[in-house]
Amino acid sequence: MKVLVANLGSTSFKYRLFDMPVDQSQPPRQLARGGVERIGSSNCPCSVQIGDKKLQIEMDVPHHGAAVRACISQLTDPENGCIAHADEIAAIGFKAVHGGRLQGVFRITPQVLEAMDEVSSVAPAHNPPYMAAMRQLASTVPDIPLVAAFETDFHRTIPEARKRYALPKEWTDALPIRKWGFHGASHRYIATRSAELLGRSDARVISCHLGGSSSLCAIAGGKSMATTMGMSPQTGLPQNNRVGDLDPFCLPMLMAHTGQNLEEMLKSLSTQAGLLGMSGGVSGDIRDLEQAASSGNADALLALDVYVEEIRRQLGGMLVSLGGCDALVFTGGIGENGASIRSAICKGLGEIGFTLDDSKNAATRAIEQRIDAANSKSQIWVIPTNEELIVARQTVAAITNS
Repeated sequence: MKVLVANLGSTSFKYRLFDMPVDQSQPPRQLARGGVERIGSSNCPCSVQIGDKKLQIEMDVPHHGAAVRACISQLTDPENGCIAHADEIAAIGFKAVHGGRLQGVFRITPQVLEAMDEVSSVAPAHNPPYMAAMRQLASTVPDIPLVAAFETDFHRTIPEARKRYALPKEWTDALPIRKWGFHGASHRYIATRSAELLGRSDARVISCHLGGSSSLCAIAGGKSMATTMGMSPQTGLPQNNRVGDLDPFCLPMLMAHTGQNLEEMLKSLSTQAGLLGMSGGVSGDIRDLEQAASSGNADALLALDVYVEEIRRQLGGMLVSLGGCDALVFTGGIGENGASIRSAICKGLGEIGFTLDDSKNAATRAIEQRIDAANSKSQIWVIPTNEELIVARQTVAAITNS
């Protein structure tokens, strides 16, 4: 069964095509990966990698529906493609972000889009482009089932006391205001893979998904027990250009200082804050900040220090939630490649169970590798995530059970 997994941005469409075996004991195969950038402009780069072949063309792509048509055209190309016809694609699965009251995996219907729309204001960079693309695809490829796998689904097992904000009961009864959590596909993959690597299904794991956006998740027996993100993807740790946690009573002062209204301020906090803002506009990219900090830029260094200290603080909370930890796992673009960030996070944490092997840590880049020292009480791993594979599996289950 061939499944296309879509990962959308406001002007981008990235995908992977998997061949999912009917026999679940057999491993899936990735047939292709690719995407389209700068959707809505002329001469958009449309790229695909099939095996060792990398192809790219430029064409006009006015919307996400046209992006899918362009990708399918490349996949079915008689000379370079990997499938003969578009109808070989059994379903398109979306790594959807926020379904509000809907937590799970769903065939996309007007009711699902309505649930997404209810929380669009707290996921403005994610839900509107996904909803637009889903509607476009429903009309562009009406014969291919569309499935939304919401990132909040993995966190349904978090105890209620860790989901609630201290708000009046009538407000939370009326509105979908909870600490929903995100990066669910990534944390679910880490839960599955770490159990395999540790050889036990009851392992206590702290998953550190560190990248353009970051979150930690406490996992026990393969289930989410706590996470750092809350109602929106803007919360929790400082993100590349998003503020993370912020006292709401800062808002009136910030609005008075900038002259911005609430909508403008929320946009600024989700596009101009985080690492980018703390560094004085140097960058939201850890690599750029490390380079600037090494050249003496104090603001870049402070941004890195704040990022690390917030991860360490939240790491302590995850440890308490689990009552101990069998494995600390780093994943995501920064988690997989950022040896210096991993070192800074684990510095001085031997007493609570985490001691790095410095040489292993320094040598590890985006490969599956155990990096703890011999005397570490807990294992420490780098595990490259595979969110798309998780979504492919969820998509197969959704269309098989419907």
